[in-house]
Amino acid sequence: MSVPGDYQLTGFEDADFVADAPKADAAYDHGRSRDVRTGERMGYISRGFRGKRASEREDARLPPGQYLVDDFPVLSAGPTPHTPLDEWTFSIDNEVATLKTWSWEQFRALPSEDIRADISCVTKWTKLDTTWEGVAIDALLEGVQHQATHLMAFSDGDYTTNLPLEDVLDGKAWVAFAYDGQPLEAEHGGPARLLVPHLYFWKSAKWVRGLRLMDHDEPGFWESYGYHIYGDPWREQRYAGD
Repeated sequence: MSVPGDYQLTGFEDADFVADAPKADAAYDHGRSRDVRTGERMGYISRGFRGKRASEREDARLPPGQYLVDDFPVLSAGPTPHTPLDEWTFSIDNEVATLKTWSWEQFRALPSEDIRADISCVTKWTKLDTTWEGVAIDALLEGVQHQATHLMAFSDGDYTTNLPLEDVLDGKAWVAFAYDGQPLEAEHGGPARLLVPHLYFWKSAKWVRGLRLMDHDEPGFWESYGYHIYGDPWREQRYAGD
């Protein structure tokens, strides 16, 4: 089985990150920018502000057992898919029927948010202040009637990963289509990937094509091979039993 899931997602990728302050300020002006560490809309900092040293601030944001990187490592467990945009679709289903579906054009017409987030890979690297643009899972599930407690994200290449529903709602997760102000590159999961920054990055499935609503939990691809069923970086939940 081809596995585009990137253990993906635990953050593996490449390309140096440079914070784009003018873009963040412009996004704030439109009320669409969010810092996932605080849940607050991003504003401005007084020039007179004095805080902790940069190294102290970074250490406080580094989950246990992790180290900081400036680049964006790539590590996928299979070939990189390249689905033409005119063939790309995204769907919500409930194991019985398709509840919603979008073409790429329809998906891109949905309201989007700018997101600033720290991401941590199960392979122990962490990257601070990454910037993305994406559609909130809240928006995708709007109007969908269900009694789900969990969901399974599925991707091109048959990759899957499971998530509690509460971990993707209330501004906690997005389907991202841009990184650092540019369309998301294929090796990083483009044209669109799941973004769940508070969990290890394998949960942020690359090349995502849909979400399956479920009334139970079950392991996805890497979880069935011994990765932790939940994957909280702050609790070092890398593998089953952690």
